[in-house]
Amino acid sequence: MAVVVHDRGGNPESLLPAYVDPLLARIPLEVVPVLLGAGAPPNPSVFDGVDGLVVGGGLTPAYWEGLAASATAISRAVAGGVPYLGFSAGAMIAPRRALVGGYRNRGIEVCGEECSEGLAELEIRDGLGLAPYSIDVHAAQAGTLSRAVGAVAAGLVERAVAVDENTALVLAAAGDDSFEVLGHGNCWDIRWSGTACSVSVLQAD
Repeated sequence: MAVVVHDRGGNPESLLPAYVDPLLARIPLEVVPVLLGAGAPPNPSVFDGVDGLVVGGGLTPAYWEGLAASATAISRAVAGGVPYLGFSAGAMIAPRRALVGGYRNRGIEVCGEECSEGLAELEIRDGLGLAPYSIDVHAAQAGTLSRAVGAVAAGLVERAVAVDENTALVLAAAGDDSFEVLGHGNCWDIRWSGTACSVSVLQAD
């Protein structure tokens, strides 16, 4: 199981237990740590032959920078059936078009600056290609739902899904247009209809 972590304090290894311990409590596995920010980006070959991939949370642009060169290897692995689990930043970089941060659209605030990820204007970058719509996280709780709506309304992306805390968006396969909702919160499905945004609120069954 490849476990990818980044620490803005420069000690990514210290974050591994938060992701690894819950896995080891459930299944026996060999962990392949992928530590971002500790020198050069990882060699994409580290993802060859893994049986699962976990990408942690933190500074989204840092995860994007660390894994951009591995996007083809990761998407190839997931297309071959390897499950991908992204927490926070790990979810945001997963789509084909990734919303990596920002809190302004053309100078107008669309969410709190504390959610900016260190960026001013909203930024959309090529992500890992695992979902056909952009993803934002901590939606209702952190106020980033408005950022996802703002990105769609501005025409930066055609669709975005904002995911609440304690909630997961589950695709049966990479690139699926539909998804299942797990957890205690909502997924907010935001689409451009040609003249305005529509927002559907989806809950776990």
